[in-house]
Amino acid sequence: MIDLRLLREDPDRVRASQRARGEDVGLVDAVLSADERRRSSSSRHDELRAEQKQLGKRIPKAEGEEKAELLRRTGELAAAVKAADAEHDEAAEETRTLLRQLGNLVHPDVPVGGEEDFVVLETLGTPRDFGAEGFEPRDHLELGQLLGAIDVERGAKVSGSRFYYLTGIGALLELALVNAAMAQATEAGFTPMLTPALVKQQAMEGTGFLGQAAQDVYHLDKDDMYLVGTSEVALAGYHMDEILEADRLPLRYAAFSPCFRREAGSYGKDTRGIFRVHQFDKVEMFSYVAPENSEAEHRRLLEWEKQWLTSLELPFQVIDVATADLGSSAARKYDCEAWIPTQGKYRELTSTSDCTEFQARRLSVRMREPATDGRKSGQQVRPLATLNGTLCAVPRTIVALLENHQREDGSVWVPPVLRPYLGGRELLEPVAP
Repeated sequence: MIDLRLLREDPDRVRASQRARGEDVGLVDAVLSADERRRSSSSRHDELRAEQKQLGKRIPKAEGEEKAELLRRTGELAAAVKAADAEHDEAAEETRTLLRQLGNLVHPDVPVGGEEDFVVLETLGTPRDFGAEGFEPRDHLELGQLLGAIDVERGAKVSGSRFYYLTGIGALLELALVNAAMAQATEAGFTPMLTPALVKQQAMEGTGFLGQAAQDVYHLDKDDMYLVGTSEVALAGYHMDEILEADRLPLRYAAFSPCFRREAGSYGKDTRGIFRVHQFDKVEMFSYVAPENSEAEHRRLLEWEKQWLTSLELPFQVIDVATADLGSSAARKYDCEAWIPTQGKYRELTSTSDCTEFQARRLSVRMREPATDGRKSGQQVRPLATLNGTLCAVPRTIVALLENHQREDGSVWVPPVLRPYLGGRELLEPVAP
């Protein structure tokens, strides 16, 4: 959540952010109103308690009617203190609830608008001209079936629509992608992680996935647990309720995990193949940094994503995502979109978000550093910043690889970065029917 003190001092900035997101601007005034009730009831509670203490000192010395009056007033004060305390707790809870409904403050350089209002920052690589090569490209599902790599029919039979099997070379291709991605991340200094796929409400809510994204979250009612849609949730919760020493930062983790998404808002979209599915595997990068370093870290995460897609020799573009398409936790988000030949357009493969202090405040993750207020000694504790970045979302990456590197006979060229993990194969070749 955002800093309540900042909201009090500059509510217009928060209103502008809400407006840019296309979200409820009136929520800002509702938070301010609840916070004012919280503060005024707290002040009243303190004043009443002070009077209580003063009367408590006078009662032992008083006699007769004066003592009776003091006792009567003490009883009134006790009831008033209790009421002020209850009012404070109610207002504090309302403030916390409303504050959690506010999205993160949008970075001032983010383009304003909806899903289609992104800005293209750069384009890398050139899409193939299949017409000039003399053949019509097959889509990833047809290629996957020729290669004996993808089986969506049995996936639907066993689990329903948007489920699939990766078989034979398809399974090996996933393992190759995961190993190559983790090797890049490890070389860059990330600590490799395998994370839980089930998390408690505090972790899911703390990362912002029980707000506008709640419709896509799988919840196990019997256990009151949530299946993660990304290992970002488990990585953000890893240091929940902890204070990290500043000299340990940045902390960088790279996690491989299964991910689960209902895709509730995508009815009728990408129903063919494995581009948009309910369960998939992913390698995710996650960083904890000092807030003043978050923008630089965001650029680093983007560069690592670009390095990965370049190593796969995929044509792609980098976009600056518009305000209404950010997600509640992100102050800014960059997507890398790979060219999908049979769709004739760029589609998202990776995404990296700067969440500034938003998640850390909700999860109570803080940093401790030497005080900067002029004292010769002492330390200060403050929230840090969190960032996340997809390195490899496996199914979509397989889609892009198959379609971009296909040959006329249905075989698929293997980029050199993957060959060590595929027994040296340079080609994926069709299997006999």
